[in-house]
Parts: sequence; C-alpha cells; structure tokens
Amino acid sequence: MLNVINSKLFKDMMAGGAQLLANNRQAVDTLNVFPVPDGDTGTNMSLTMQAALRELEAETSDDLGALARSVSRGSLKGARGNSGVILSQILKGFCEVVINSKELNTKVFAAALKRGTEIAYNAVTKPKEGTILTVVRMTADYSETVSGKNPDFLVFMQLILNKAEDVLKQTPDMLPALKKAGVVDSGGKGLIYVLRGFYNVMAGIEIPVVTDDEQAGGAEEMPWADIHDLDDIKFAYCTEFFVTNIFPKVTESDIDKFRDTLCEIGDSVIVIGDLYLVKVHVHTNNPDQALLHALRLGEIDKIKIENMLQQNRALKEKLLSERKPVGIISVSAGAGLEAIFKDYGVDRVVEGGQTMNPSVTDFTAAINSLNADSVIILPNNKNIVMAAEHSRELSEKKVVVVPTVNIAEGLSALMAFSPDMTIEENAVAMQKAYQNVKSGQITYAVKNTAADGFKLKVGDIIGITEKGIVAKNGNVTAVLKKTIEKLITPRSEVATLFYGNGMTDEAAAADVEKMTEAFPNLEINAANGGQPHYYYFISVE
Repeated sequence: MLNVINSKLFKDMMAGGAQLLANNRQAVDTLNVFPVPDGDTGTNMSLTMQAALRELEAETSDDLGALARSVSRGSLKGARGNSGVILSQILKGFCEVVINSKELNTKVFAAALKRGTEIAYNAVTKPKEGTILTVVRMTADYSETVSGKNPDFLVFMQLILNKAEDVLKQTPDMLPALKKAGVVDSGGKGLIYVLRGFYNVMAGIEIPVVTDDEQAGGAEEMPWADIHDLDDIKFAYCTEFFVTNIFPKVTESDIDKFRDTLCEIGDSVIVIGDLYLVKVHVHTNNPDQALLHALRLGEIDKIKIENMLQQNRALKEKLLSERKPVGIISVSAGAGLEAIFKDYGVDRVVEGGQTMNPSVTDFTAAINSLNADSVIILPNNKNIVMAAEHSRELSEKKVVVVPTVNIAEGLSALMAFSPDMTIEENAVAMQKAYQNVKSGQITYAVKNTAADGFKLKVGDIIGITEKGIVAKNGNVTAVLKKTIEKLITPRSEVATLFYGNGMTDEAAAADVEKMTEAFPNLEINAANGGQPHYYYFISVE
C-alpha cells in the first residue's frame, strides 16, 4: 500500500505528469475546436508543466513545502495560453494545500485538488462548463467523497482517474462546439494525462520519453470547424505579458480594477498572480490599451501579441485546399477494426455496434467534423441504419447512407470506393460490392432460451449468419468451422476472420491453421479486430 507521498515521490510525480502530457501533446492538440492561437492546448499545457518542472528541479531543498512552492511559481511563470494558465492555477491551488500540510495522504490530495479547482475558477472571468474546469471540479468533488475510505493512493488515484474519464466523455453534451466537432474537451484530456502520469509514478509504471514522430494523434485527425465559424473572431489580437516589479502603492483592488478594464476592451481575460508578479492574457482589438493600463501597475515583460485574424485566414486556406469532395464515416467497435477501416480510407470511425448503437447526434457530430463537401455513412449494423438515415436531415452537407449491416459488408463496400467518382456513383458501386459478400459472427448466448432449432444455455458458443443461428458448441473453433461451412459456396475463394473478445494472436493463428486444413480450397486470413462480445466476425467472398 502507498498511504503517504513524501517529497521525493512528489517531485517524481510532477516529472511523470509532465512527461506523459508531453508524450501525448499532439493528441491533445488535435482535439481543439477553435481556429485561434489558443488552439494548441496540448502544447500550451505541456510547456506550462515543463516550466514548473524546471523550477522544481532548480529547488535545492528537499522540504515538501519548498518543492510545492517551486511548482506553483514555475507554472505561473511558464503558463501559455488559456489552457496553460488554467493548469497553472490548478497547480497553484493544489500546492497551497500541500505547502501547509505535514504529509500528503489521500485526504490532503483531495483537499488540494478541491483548492486547485477554486483557484482555477476564480482566474477565469466567465467560466464555461464542458471544459477543463468542469473536469477538475467534478473530479475534485468525487475525490473528497472517496478519499476517506481509500487511504491507498493506488486505489484512490484509479478511482478518480475513472471519474475524470467519465466526466470528459460528458463534455460534448455541455458545450455545443464540442458536440458539433465530435470531440471531447482538449484541456480536460490534457489534465487527465497529468493525473495519469502521477498514478504511473506511484504504481512504478515506466513513462518513456516519446519523440514528436512517435506521438499519438496527428493533424490529419483534426476535427475541422465549419468554414463559416472561422469568420467569427470578434477580438483580433491574443495578448499575453507579465507585470513585474509592481509599484509599492498598488493594491489587490488595483489589480481587480485592471482585470475589469480588460473585460471592457476584450474577452478571454485572465489576470492571475499577486503583488509580486501578475500574468495577463486577453483577446482584444487594442493591445496597446491593455499594455498602457498595465504600466500603471508596474513594469511589463515577455510581451506576446498574435494576430488571430491572420492565423484564421491561414487556417481557412488550409481547410479549403485540403477539403475532400466525399468523406466516409464508418461504425465499428474495437481498436483493431478502427485501424483497419482507416487503412481502407475511412475518415472518421464512430464507435458502435452490437449492444452499443450511436445516436443521431453522434452521426451529426461526425459529419460536421469532416472537411468534406459530402459524406457516405457505413452503419455496419441493421440497428444503426435508421439513426444514420435521420442524421442526413440535420446536416447541411449531402449525406448518403450505404446500408451495410455488418463489418464484412462495410469493408467490402469500401473496396469499391473511388475518390474520382461522385457520391452518387460511389453509393451505387459500394452497394453492389457488399452484396457479394457473405458474413457470420461467433459469439455466446447471454440467456437460457430456444432459437432457430437450438436449445441454448448461458455461455454457449454460437455461430450466426444472415439465416440466424447455425451452430452451437462449447468450443469456439468447432463453432467457427461449422459456421464457415454454412457460408461458403463452390465459388467462395477467401475467408477473413476478424478476432476479438479475448481471442489471442496465438489462438487465432491456430484457428486459421485448422480452418485451412478443413477448407483447402479457401484462402483463410485473420486480423485483430479487438471487438467486444464477438470472438469472430467472418467475411467470405
């Protein structure tokens, strides 16, 4: 059990949080919705953590309070963009509690996270729910309820990480811009990487140094804003600077009045710090006025002014140059199947399938996120076709649903897609293509029942084709063989087995060998689909 965090572990945790965030910086960046300089959320948060880490490493004392003060000071000095500033305030509040505590147990950690939430909310003039603020608030509240019963940090941290992930998944329902783009909040995702970095260090899980080329995410996955949204910039200049060497006569009230003044000439206002150092962030059309008012408080340093209109124009040009005539959305469950569909040219995979049907809103968000004039949807499940069809009514883009009812049909349809054809021509070709494929699934019975001439008990392995249940046994391989027998014809040439639900690479390879022996005239291939509930999806052509 790990019940107390000492100064060495505290230092290692901060390094772990910074490293895991740095490793996934690009993945967080790709979640951004707004086409402005503040859009590099992962980069800004990572640079903020790195600044805190540099200050921490320069601290010569091993005292926990001194280490916490260095993290607070370093994160403020190095805070970048809105997301970085908010993260610095979460760290500031967190460290305030740590500084005044003799030891760091789960109760103190929860109290520190709660204080970090309060400081972060106070730093933002108009807090929005559905952002990093929501993720940290709801996670902090939950951490207080579970800290008393869970003194072991490994158990406690896993609980609050699970909570944070659950809250992150809810953010699109809180912020329309996220739902429209089909993404979760980027700042919230970045915060979870920091917390998971803490946990990994506590648990002794190595956090490797990852290069930019190895990082998760990529620009091609960026959720594109609607082109009309790119014109909606009211204040042109993202302005950041420090106020240092503050005049002796300046009071906290003067800093509050300065914040109010910035709110009158801009938005996205953040003014944080104390009577020794103030960090300022504002979007305004008059950066000169922001600087002039700041000079009444003290000296200004590290001025950064970015023209968001110019960056907006560059992004619009990039959007138009990379816009596709036809984009493709496919439904599947499992990391392996998602990768396979993307290899086949799918632009966006919506998670879903048996027992997990995406909503009309899920499809609409995916459609809006594509940088394409028109969109083809492959539902890959008969229970999903209707939701896909209804999403057409909510989109301004031309949307065609090719009503595939399983994974095999979806992949077969993709083989017929051509970027040189119109959406109408592609729809016809794809529909013809998938009608030539036969498919089956190997799964298990979830209740005692009778169906298709079989008396089933919970846990029985069953094989299913379009004709219904065709095989039952206690052994996956036996059911697989019987199901393939029902699918093949004298003209069948290739069978592909997409394996998931606990099947290992070795078990799938053994099944391929056995099926090759049983069906010598059939080419048998296997691919790791990673799908839940189903041992195999089978495609026969």
